[in-house]
Amino acid sequence: MKDSFRCSRALAGVWIALALVGCQVTPPKPPPPVAPAHAVFTSTSYAELPGWKDDRVEQAWPAFLVGCRALAANARTREAWQPTCAAAASVDPNDAAAVRTFLETHVHPYRVTDTQGHATGLVSGYYEPLLPGSRTPGGDFNVPLYATPDDLLVVDLVSLYPELEGKRVRGRLDGRKVVPYWSRADIEAGRLEGHAHPLAFVADPVQAFFLEIQGSGRIALGDGTTLRLGYADQNGQPYRAIAGVLIERGEMTRDQASMQAIAAWGRAHPAELPALLAENRSYVFFRELPAPLPGTLDAAIDGPLGSLGVPLLAQRAVAVDAREIPLGAPLFLSTSKPLSSEPLRHLVMAQDTGGAIRGPLRVDYFWGFGPDAASNAGRMRQDGQIWVLWPVGATPP
Repeated sequence: MKDSFRCSRALAGVWIALALVGCQVTPPKPPPPVAPAHAVFTSTSYAELPGWKDDRVEQAWPAFLVGCRALAANARTREAWQPTCAAAASVDPNDAAAVRTFLETHVHPYRVTDTQGHATGLVSGYYEPLLPGSRTPGGDFNVPLYATPDDLLVVDLVSLYPELEGKRVRGRLDGRKVVPYWSRADIEAGRLEGHAHPLAFVADPVQAFFLEIQGSGRIALGDGTTLRLGYADQNGQPYRAIAGVLIERGEMTRDQASMQAIAAWGRAHPAELPALLAENRSYVFFRELPAPLPGTLDAAIDGPLGSLGVPLLAQRAVAVDAREIPLGAPLFLSTSKPLSSEPLRHLVMAQDTGGAIRGPLRVDYFWGFGPDAASNAGRMRQDGQIWVLWPVGATPP
């Protein structure tokens, strides 16, 4: 403060001196604001997709079919996708050649870049966790996982302001005013009492935090049954990655940052853990999901529900920024495995979104369920490129 004040006074003296001698000085213009990068779709061919011929695209077919269910039902995508999805129903899912021929005939690839000319973005990973827990608190199980509070307001202003499409304000009433909803620190301090009931209780606050970030998961109950939870809503507060906080503090390097490293830090610093978690003001609320009907395609996929409302197939679904990449569209992803240069090139479906997934080239790869999926997801921060596959004859996205 003192140094800034001295500098301000010195600069003021310079301006006065210049004015006295009749000099006319124009203050420098501030740099123009940097426009956000948006998606650019450029028509290409399957021959240009690295590894397309080597991918077993038939493995993604169940995800394509459940995605069609949503694409053909949505008013915005129905016209483009209904003919293609109708034709897909006659394809033999066990015939790999037929699946490949269908795709190459009915959907066309578009390379995704951004308006600044970049073609490479960040690919992270996520998974469906399994946590031991209980429907009631007791013993080690004292960390609640909440349902949506009854005082959480969701205000959709798109009817008045179309430019706000996709943006909803969340808050609560304070008298006659709508104010921001409680932050993570507020919620941890008990502000939800009387407004939200816990669906389950788990033991580890870090694993509960990761469950929020993943957006869904399973709770193994003491009676041998499993409770499946899915994303219900969010408190409207901004998301902040706690890995970034630890990097800024010098607690770990960017190369070291992973879910495993964060969990280890939490075990080593239990007293400091609540304050670290509170740096992310965002808080996710859950809903209990029913088991899929036996014998259905959903049961065969056996994954959590993504933002598209369909189950996510392990290693064949991704989360994207739906403002830039059409939600539900097939993508071809070219990246590499975690901490490796080994290629990972797959046909995937853009069937999910995430609070930290922002920008046209940002992708979150769904690894599936179980410890191997958790290990891969926690270490994945790779470069990657994507192509959108869009129905032949339809206006490109």
